[in-house]
Amino acid sequence: MHNSCIPCRFWVIVLICFNGQLTTLVLLNMQVYDVTKFLDDHPGGDEVLLSATGKDATNDFEDVGHSSSAKGMMEEYYVGDIDPSTIPERQKYVPPKQASYNPDNSTEFFIKILQFLVPLAILGLAIAVRLYTRSE
Repeated sequence: MHNSCIPCRFWVIVLICFNGQLTTLVLLNMQVYDVTKFLDDHPGGDEVLLSATGKDATNDFEDVGHSSSAKGMMEEYYVGDIDPSTIPERQKYVPPKQASYNPDNSTEFFIKILQFLVPLAILGLAIAVRLYTRSE
């Protein structure tokens, strides 16, 4: 059992090299547990423990309702505490600013429509004149 604080960057990683070996760490109540040796023996299977790595698994652990003997077994796997000062603050999502309505853009849109409709009207008029003069 270790009494040293572990920097936060370690619990973000699912599997790390700890003491020269590939290790599975789980974070519960700001405490780190090395559950590598318990993967095969866990009653819920190793997938349960592996899915709990890389995040704070406190809520998942408490939702299951572990027995007091199961909680007592955890002391065997205790590695250390997380130093709360090393945990980065969550970034708040700031939506991008939308372009404000500019009435000048509406005149540009009107000009673009005219640039399309005027030649179309001239073409239609030319075809109508051609058809009218041909029938006479």
